[in-house]
Amino acid sequence: MRFRILAFVIWTFAGFCSPLRCHASHNLALSWTNNLLTISGADLPGGKLEVWYLEAFCRKGSTHRTWKETTLPHHTELVAAAPRHLRFRTRVEPDVEVLHEVRARPEEIEFQFTFHNQGANAIDLEWFQPACIRVSQFTGSDQSNYTSKSFIFTERGLTKLAQTRRSIEALYHGGQVYVPKSINQADVNPRPLCLDAPTNGLIGCFSADGKYLLATASDRTQELFEGVYVCLHSDPRVGGLAAGESRTIRAKIYFLRNDPEELLRHYRRDFKTQPRAGF
Repeated sequence: MRFRILAFVIWTFAGFCSPLRCHASHNLALSWTNNLLTISGADLPGGKLEVWYLEAFCRKGSTHRTWKETTLPHHTELVAAAPRHLRFRTRVEPDVEVLHEVRARPEEIEFQFTFHNQGANAIDLEWFQPACIRVSQFTGSDQSNYTSKSFIFTERGLTKLAQTRRSIEALYHGGQVYVPKSINQADVNPRPLCLDAPTNGLIGCFSADGKYLLATASDRTQELFEGVYVCLHSDPRVGGLAAGESRTIRAKIYFLRNDPEELLRHYRRDFKTQPRAGF
């Protein structure tokens, strides 16, 4: 009798535990070197995920201006490191300090950024690209076909990037920019602007075997971006910084079973109280 009860308990526990759900907090590990953040874990499709971190800090008027004219010079240093928690300091010219940290949690990676203008003048820092998420291993795809595995949410619901109303003309060719309706289209990436607007801040993709999904979002969405390195971006809005002003921004990368409704529940839980999200 006791053997039957024990067997039932083990069977029940196993039934509720997917590899990502039960082991992510223990198996996911973080490392960073030469601006490359690596998220690794035995249960992560592809074994690891590489993220260019941090990529760029951008002025207003970026859509029709060269990237060199748009970006503010910056330098990032690692302040403290543990297997599931990294802390950084980034200096953005002329006078901005960004203190930020990355934490591995169950089913997700959490980012927090605190901007502080240490100068006496306002700074034109409209938006930034914190994380260029390289998804070729996760999706098992390359530049020619990863849009068929990647998605945003539009008025039609979950929409594959390959099925959006795409454009091709821009200052730089390649990629696609997905801009919320509340954002000025003059202040985004200088690549082709999609005719479909996202209805929330999520952009994501499905694993090569179709069992899992990866998605990312922030609480201040400036744009969602499909890049030219088999990469996905959720790029947050800063909105400029007055002299002495500080501002905190949060973002996440989710690793879940292939269940878009569960993804939406996570997103609404984490960002529903943020009226500044742009939706």
